[in-house]
Amino acid sequence: MTAVIPPGEPAGTVPDVLHPARLGPVRLRNRIIKAATFEGVTPDALVTDALIEYHRRPAAGGVAMTTVAYCAVAPEGRTQRAQLWMRPEALPGLRRLTAAVHETGAAVALQLGHAGPVANARSNQLPALSPMGGFNPVSLRRDRAATPEDLDRVIRAHATAAQLAVDAQADAVELHLGHNYLASAFLSPRLNRRTDAFGGSLPHRARLALGLARAVREQVGDRIAITAKLNMADGVRGGLSLDDSLQVARWLQEDGSVDALTLTAGSSLLNPMYLFRGEAPLKEFAAQFPLPQRLGLRTLGRSFLRAYPYEPLYLLEQARRFRAALTLPLILLGGVTDRAGMDRAMAEGFAFVAMARALLREPDLPRRIAQDPATRSLCIHCNRCMPTIYTGTRCPLIDIP
Repeated sequence: MTAVIPPGEPAGTVPDVLHPARLGPVRLRNRIIKAATFEGVTPDALVTDALIEYHRRPAAGGVAMTTVAYCAVAPEGRTQRAQLWMRPEALPGLRRLTAAVHETGAAVALQLGHAGPVANARSNQLPALSPMGGFNPVSLRRDRAATPEDLDRVIRAHATAAQLAVDAQADAVELHLGHNYLASAFLSPRLNRRTDAFGGSLPHRARLALGLARAVREQVGDRIAITAKLNMADGVRGGLSLDDSLQVARWLQEDGSVDALTLTAGSSLLNPMYLFRGEAPLKEFAAQFPLPQRLGLRTLGRSFLRAYPYEPLYLLEQARRFRAALTLPLILLGGVTDRAGMDRAMAEGFAFVAMARALLREPDLPRRIAQDPATRSLCIHCNRCMPTIYTGTRCPLIDIP
């Protein structure tokens, strides 16, 4: 295909992934972004020294921007109680975090979102919101169907959280529209069978996602960059299709509400391995849950943690559809671990690449790739890092001091 040249690049050239680039109003030192991966080190739902160090490492290791995940916009929007949520009390810690990352020459993005049905109501001690309500296997409790008033509040909360990000001197916010968190759940025909203004046709199902993106843009203007993480497909029968997702992406582009899209896939609620690929660490996951859920995971876990083979750039084929249809800068995620993959992404018109698991094992991987293009990642895609989110996200194959 013909490469789409990102803004600021001369026509007919393929950008170098290691050269500076612009993301909206922000100048980044290269085109490598650390993707959002929940850190599991905020026991009081506030920034800790461990969280700062978690992001300082890849920043010092050469990424252009690190993404803090995940910053809930409301207390019931956390996936569990020990998770950062955006409120005035969080501001001093966030400022310490952004300052520490800026000292390395990197930028900071805060991922904003509402977990919706992925939230653990038992842990949060607050009802989880979902499009329809009903029993939730995450918390073994019933979700509450979100009212229009709830959704208006969530939209406003995104704008308020984005303003806090500006006040914290963050460089960007990433809006979480994926993985069947609240906005993504509303996009899903399987999870959203409402008959009001937030359900039914795609324009109605997209009302929440588009509304919160517009609210954030209206709040912060071009003071910081705004990106969105959007599911290309949920990876479940009856879920969001690629064609519908592409239409949502077109609407986001037409609105001018985001500066770039990170293309993702899968459902944290129904099929998480569709995003991660590689081995499914069922035994390790089950060990993290209390007895009823542990037994359920061991018995039925293979239907939830399905195994998908890993291959480099495993989301590229789907992402090409978006690249061909959009002029908006796109961030390629999934299996980006070496210089060859990065160069291929640039050649196919993607503006940035995002890395996640590989940086857990080697936070300095981008710097070493810059020094030696033949550098290979040590990540073996075993996914045993995934269950560590409950005790501090890390690569369990190494000891990081």
